[in-house]
Amino acid sequence: MRNTLIETNRLYIREATEDQIGTIIDLESHPENRDYLWIGTEEEHRDEIADPNHYLLVFCEKEDERIVGYALVRLNRKSEIFELRRIAISEKRRGYGEEAMGGLLKHAFEREGTNRFWLDVYPDNAYGIALYEKLGMHRDGVLRQNYKAERGYLDQIIYSMLKSEYNERKSL
Repeated sequence: MRNTLIETNRLYIREATEDQIGTIIDLESHPENRDYLWIGTEEEHRDEIADPNHYLLVFCEKEDERIVGYALVRLNRKSEIFELRRIAISEKRRGYGEEAMGGLLKHAFEREGTNRFWLDVYPDNAYGIALYEKLGMHRDGVLRQNYKAERGYLDQIIYSMLKSEYNERKSL
């Protein structure tokens, strides 16, 4: 399919187009998501789409093509790092997050030649933390009061996975 970067059991993970930016901003602004991620502007998202060092991705349900989530990725090709900057799902507790994360990890390590996949998460994002730990990501540490939000200074927990850890999990 056009712009499909990753395919999972239920999802096409595609590079976003400019006409999907409104849907992405709606996902970011949703009450269940907005406390856990930065809300980008239309201009910022257009720049991300144009930047070869970023992937702005939408998760489309195969059955009816509706967008059920999105992710923003930054690539550091020189150091072989895949940074998951944002991820949001519209339909919670249906397994889309786990399926999308599995697809992103597979793509990062098997197609992008990534050595390190990493992300940060706020300590009150219990579902995100549970998912990252279930996927075998390593808790690297905490950046204390690293981000100032409307709700105060927030810590950011760093999780990562190395290529060797991914390969070890894959072989089990």
